[in-house]
Amino acid sequence: MPPRFTLHEITMDCLDVDLVAGFWARLLGAEPRELLSGWRRLGPLTDGGPVLNFQPVPEPKQGKSRMHLDLLTDDMSDAIEEVVRLGGRELGQRHVYDEGAVVVMADPEDHEFCLVHYVQQGLE
Repeated sequence: MPPRFTLHEITMDCLDVDLVAGFWARLLGAEPRELLSGWRRLGPLTDGGPVLNFQPVPEPKQGKSRMHLDLLTDDMSDAIEEVVRLGGRELGQRHVYDEGAVVVMADPEDHEFCLVHYVQQGLE
């Protein structure tokens, strides 16, 4: 029988752990706590859901991330404004589908993430 796997943690490399963890804490309404010396952790963010870790690293991010987070929102315009107010930015990529829209954003250290808004209920 093969082993079972559960998504437990998502970890972001950061130059300024407090800056990036603080951004995500305010955005997601979670309190950061110290995991290991210099690390920060949020969550679990949902019942049984993964935690979000922020790991200090000495080198800056280079290139596009090959994996990113998607945040579901009920109001795309307000969500974009809130991300920008907290120190993130819009990357100028908007994808509109029959089901809804996706807007590509970045946090203060340029970790890409998407805001997702569905026009129909039940697609979450």
